[in-house]
Amino acid sequence: MTDAGVLVIDKPAGVTSFDVVALVRRRLGIDRVGHAGTLDPQATGVLPILLGEATKLMPYLADQDKEYVATLRLGVTTDTGDLSGRVVATAPVPAPSRERVKEACRPFIGRIKQVPPMFSAVHHGGRRLYELARQGLEVEREAREVVVHAIDVEHVESDTVGLRVVCGKGTYVRTLATDIGAALGCGAALARLVRARVGPFVLADALPWSALADAPPAAVTAGIQPPEAALAGWAAVRLDGGTTSRFTHGQPVTVVPAGAAPGTRVRVHGADGRLLGVGEVIAGPRTRPVRVLHADRPRTDVRPG
Repeated sequence: MTDAGVLVIDKPAGVTSFDVVALVRRRLGIDRVGHAGTLDPQATGVLPILLGEATKLMPYLADQDKEYVATLRLGVTTDTGDLSGRVVATAPVPAPSRERVKEACRPFIGRIKQVPPMFSAVHHGGRRLYELARQGLEVEREAREVVVHAIDVEHVESDTVGLRVVCGKGTYVRTLATDIGAALGCGAALARLVRARVGPFVLADALPWSALADAPPAAVTAGIQPPEAALAGWAAVRLDGGTTSRFTHGQPVTVVPAGAAPGTRVRVHGADGRLLGVGEVIAGPRTRPVRVLHADRPRTDVRPG
């Protein structure tokens, strides 16, 4: 049994991302478990769980694009940006057209500035913003640049709008909902949020929560994908015995993918196909180690329980 891999979970509403990590630890009997990108408790959908040595790939997976399906309730604004919060304003909802909604979304596509919501995990003065918000405090937050690649309008009804959002790391869809509602002139709050994709991992392939909680252990371990699944789409190189030793000991190797420019991040595999880690192409051309996996042998098996 491998000690490293990716288990993609379909997180249900009412469960925190930490709850998922804790249950995976219990079911698999492994301590090194982490997730790539927190989902709000009321949000559902794709939550990639990294196991063992694959936890070293967390920043590379978290940096990849995400896709969300969001339902906005028009005519209401809350302190959290979703319907779980306290209503701070209501307004009449003019009959919105698809074109009017598209127009309201357009300024929020591209590189934009977002102010993180108070109910978020951003740190302020050594504390999470949501901890301050629960005490009734509000502090000034600095706007952050995020990237929204696309906002597609999926449906428009009397007081709800359905959007499909493709965005980069750090984007708050709750904030998008609030800003789009303001642009429509009636306010809006997030009624439902489903994360449909994180990088290469899609909802259709995710393990249901019921299977994680109740299925036989073999059904859970069967869903574990190899670590390199987190880097699908990356250029890759395969090393022989000598270059493998140099790479895993922190030395650049004279093996690069065809046509790869300096600065390109690549997957590096050993002669047996095992992922050795992440490399970066440098002048030479050579590939220097950036993150090495399986450097801390002996390895510990995953023990389903």
